[in-house]
Amino acid sequence: MKMTTILRQLLNSKEILVAPGAHDALTARVIEKSGFKAVYMTGYGQAASALGKPDIGLLSMTEMLDRARKMASSVKIPVIADGDTGFGNAITVMRTVEEYEAAGVAAIQLEDQVAPKRCGHMLGRKVVSMNEMVGKIEAAKAARKDEDFVIIARTDARTVLGIDEAIKRAKAYEAAGADVIFVESLESEEEMKRVHDEIKVPTLANMVEGGRTPLLKNSELEKIGYSLVIYPTASTYVVSKAMFDLMEALKVDETTANYTDKMITFPDFNNLVGLGEYGELEDKYVRE
Repeated sequence: MKMTTILRQLLNSKEILVAPGAHDALTARVIEKSGFKAVYMTGYGQAASALGKPDIGLLSMTEMLDRARKMASSVKIPVIADGDTGFGNAITVMRTVEEYEAAGVAAIQLEDQVAPKRCGHMLGRKVVSMNEMVGKIEAAKAARKDEDFVIIARTDARTVLGIDEAIKRAKAYEAAGADVIFVESLESEEEMKRVHDEIKVPTLANMVEGGRTPLLKNSELEKIGYSLVIYPTASTYVVSKAMFDLMEALKVDETTANYTDKMITFPDFNNLVGLGEYGELEDKYVRE
């Protein structure tokens, strides 16, 4: 079954779909091996891991596409990929959708920010007009070849224009044909519930540690009505903290020997990256 079709079925299930964020293909493999049914390619994490820089629109479409393609090829679960603003106007969005779909991802997330965009929990964001974003969603729909390819429309209007404008935009994006609605940076559980009183298509919850939205349990989000929850920053933050701890231990102990209990083992890592599978392929095809 196509990854797009699998994702559609998961979104239409009564159970909320949990898609942890991955900043690279290795993290995506860990998420898959841990039993999750989908992975979210976080733009925030791509900027950090590819450039060591903040999520302020520095990565080009080509760079994000390369990361998406590599991630999709590394796992056998649907990849939900951040497409930022679509990297231009509605015509640019069409090419972005075509390329993301060809890369093998199951969904693209498009947002209504002014380029260059910023992380959805940073201050200083600006949004385009509602009409411009509606045109982008309609263009995205027209560009996809697979009708099951999921288009996620995100509005960042809550922080800068208020909850009423955010809901107004969410309804307009739903009417334009978005498959999933993502209202970013909601500031209370009451606002979350209000969105679900208005929106009928599947909705996305964004759980950012230290962000503007309350961190609720998956079961609580499901009760509110969310179909999908992403955790875009958690793995990136954990990896960064673990690396700091490792480097501090190396400076103090002058060796990593005392830190191995906090590491994955050599055999387990080789299993994670599929070394055994390549050994089987070599036995089958490599001949002298």
